[in-house]
Amino acid sequence: MRARVSWTLVLAAFLALPPFQRERVDEMGFGQVFRIERMRVDPALTQALRSRWDTEASAFAFPWGHMIPSLEDVSRITGLRVYGRAVSGYTYPCYHDLTERLLDLPMERRSSLVPRVALQESLGLFEAEKNAGETEDGYLERLARVSRRELASEPGPQADLDLRRFLVLFLSRLLFATRGDAVHCRFLPLLADLGEVGGYAWGAAFLAHQFDGLSASERQTSTSGFYPFLQVWAYLHLPALRRWELTRPGLVPIARRWDSRRDTRHLADQLEHLQEAIDSYPYLDVENWERKGKGVRSDATTDDAYLQAYALKYGGKVYKSSRHQDQEAAQRQVTELQSELERVRGAGTGGASSSRSAGGSPSLMEARLAGAVLRAEEAQRHLEERERDLELTHEHVMTLQSERDRQCVRAEAAEARVAEMTQELATLRVQRTPRDQEEVTRLHAELLAQQTLARSLQQIVTDIGRSRSRSRSGVSVSRATGASVGQYLAGSSSRRRNEEEERRRQGEGSAHEGRGGGEMLPPPDRREGFGESGGG
Repeated sequence: MRARVSWTLVLAAFLALPPFQRERVDEMGFGQVFRIERMRVDPALTQALRSRWDTEASAFAFPWGHMIPSLEDVSRITGLRVYGRAVSGYTYPCYHDLTERLLDLPMERRSSLVPRVALQESLGLFEAEKNAGETEDGYLERLARVSRRELASEPGPQADLDLRRFLVLFLSRLLFATRGDAVHCRFLPLLADLGEVGGYAWGAAFLAHQFDGLSASERQTSTSGFYPFLQVWAYLHLPALRRWELTRPGLVPIARRWDSRRDTRHLADQLEHLQEAIDSYPYLDVENWERKGKGVRSDATTDDAYLQAYALKYGGKVYKSSRHQDQEAAQRQVTELQSELERVRGAGTGGASSSRSAGGSPSLMEARLAGAVLRAEEAQRHLEERERDLELTHEHVMTLQSERDRQCVRAEAAEARVAEMTQELATLRVQRTPRDQEEVTRLHAELLAQQTLARSLQQIVTDIGRSRSRSRSGVSVSRATGASVGQYLAGSSSRRRNEEEERRRQGEGSAHEGRGGGEMLPPPDRREGFGESGGG
């Protein structure tokens, strides 16, 4: 059963329920789903997202990093509850007695599936097929009108039976739909007590079902389940894809705000366009990207380490699709032109007289085709060279990233040493005696040196980052990095001489003051330049 047809049938059954039954559905936490407008299916977007799903990480692998639909997304998009008791329980070897008792429907003794036709007819959905020329609204209204005749209008045992049948249809054919028309009995034990249904975390189970559907066989091109969720998730987080229209801003759940934009192109062309758009997507337009990889299972301890590991593992996968498509298109063009050239040559050999009588010029056509073949081959070589350049650039970026990580570690160590020495200086200021002055002076000079080192290392890291983003080759980056390191090394000897000279002068001053009556030096934080160092 197609996803849109399933939604229409379930929505018609909901609209046919009397008001008191709809209130019960609202109390269970399902009412928001039925307030979502019937959305157009976007199979190209669904397939494009599915092709990016990494089963190992249970996340989408995009050029800018992993992205994962979250429980917050489920709550905001669908309105389902994401807290409560887990949707789990015992799997029965046979549901025959349970189905007859809770649904009053016949089923085969060894089956775990509810007869779909019998279930639909028990809700009054006899004529589920759409009539020729019937509009969507007319189709929905007709189904709801017929279904309303079969449902109990007052509370009681029959109303409970109707509600359980409706919930089985809703859960199995819409919220937790699987491929095919099967209606499973696995939800029946949770529906025995209708008063307890609202206490389950249906939203969490729904997200797990989405992950399970995305991780199914790669040969599948579509996803099962409530398809508007993934579509709206893409609308929300990847707005630059422009696959939507915001027609009702401000409504909740937010799936009510969007309509799918109609695309009349062939599915293959839509999919190719989306793949290219994702490959070149401006990552700054991704919403909520500031969390980066924090929600992904990873051994990395920092964002930079995560992104480096991600690029090493997925770089070839997430960046190669557009290049391969270009190469395949160029190869197809070369093959077609070569075939056409051979055909023209054969036609020119066998039927030159007829071509001349028709006013044609096989030799001229052959020359044009040969020129087109040469141009296509040149374009193919250009693409291959571009791919090699990109691979070299990628390797160079990884080298720069490693160097940047090493410099970051050194900078962090220097900053830790600065903090330690600052604390030691603060302690000496409180407890110092005349004999501590020489130690204070020495620590002050060493603190200045460590702070200078930390600033220099941080500048090197900054230069590496800027050079990496600015350059496509390793030449300018290497020069920039070498210049920064050279400047630091060139200035280190002069700094050391200045620091030694300063310690010598301060040592002489301390000895002189000791002979003159033991006057103490002014506090270090009042000396010129110390306040700028941050050691206060």
